[in-house]
Amino acid sequence: MNIGIKSIASYIPSGRINNIAQAAYFDRDEAFVHAKIGTATLSVKGANEETSDLAAQAVQNLLDKTPELRLEDIDALVVVTQNGDGEGLPHTSAIVQHKIGLRSDVACFDVSLGCSGFVYGLYVIKGFMETMGYRNGLLITADPYSKIMNRQDRVTTLLFGDAATATWIGEDPVWAMGPARFGTDGGGAEHLVVKDGHFHMNGRQVFNFASHKIVPHMESVLAEAGLSLDSVDAYCLHQGSGVIVDALAKKLGENGERVIKDLFGIGNTVSSTIPLLMERYAFNSDWKNLVMSGFGVGLSWGSAVLTRQRP
Repeated sequence: MNIGIKSIASYIPSGRINNIAQAAYFDRDEAFVHAKIGTATLSVKGANEETSDLAAQAVQNLLDKTPELRLEDIDALVVVTQNGDGEGLPHTSAIVQHKIGLRSDVACFDVSLGCSGFVYGLYVIKGFMETMGYRNGLLITADPYSKIMNRQDRVTTLLFGDAATATWIGEDPVWAMGPARFGTDGGGAEHLVVKDGHFHMNGRQVFNFASHKIVPHMESVLAEAGLSLDSVDAYCLHQGSGVIVDALAKKLGENGERVIKDLFGIGNTVSSTIPLLMERYAFNSDWKNLVMSGFGVGLSWGSAVLTRQRP
């Protein structure tokens, strides 16, 4: 079975937070926002929108753009989130299954990962589908950090936006999934953590982790694929912040010109940043290959090589 990525769609809530105004509250100017954060606005879900609502709308948008996809053909649904509906029980994928009208014999489960979640999720659902002989699956990312955000925290409130994506996984893919590698360092768990209902981040430690770990990690998975940094058409990296993406691009030297940077209008949407990049850029490109890398909460990271199979 040649299972890979067939199509991606997203849902970005209509609510917006003015990041320039937020920054001014913390005595930061507009130049800081554009240079360090990467977006003057952040997307935010409505007060009555749940994680499953974002996910269900992303699936509807996927159906609208991909008429050959039929819900009755879906065998598996995986939702990547650490901020699911209510207080986390039942699993959000079960709620999404009901909202979008999937069959009751569909396998549904959640994956509790943050910024590395899309890369992990791709290979989790691929392996599961291959083991079970399934032909079509949906991978959803939906992790609205507005649910855990302290708007008085200058370290986090300028960074995160809400979004959801839905990826059709199946045979005859546009993008085939090649080698992947993963890593975990629970010794850094305290650097990205929820305490008393609010998200806390040690920005300096997270920056150091990403700037030291990610480029060598991508090199290792590229070597496994028989590729080098020079032969990659595009780098789809987790959009943690403007400054992190810029730092990784600098680490790549001349190859940094092929790093895709786009937080505009929405911010860091956690596990949704990479599929958002792919939706916006990969399917309409002439790229033959790309490398993706997600990194963050855990500390956790994952990198993978994708190869185009067809237009």
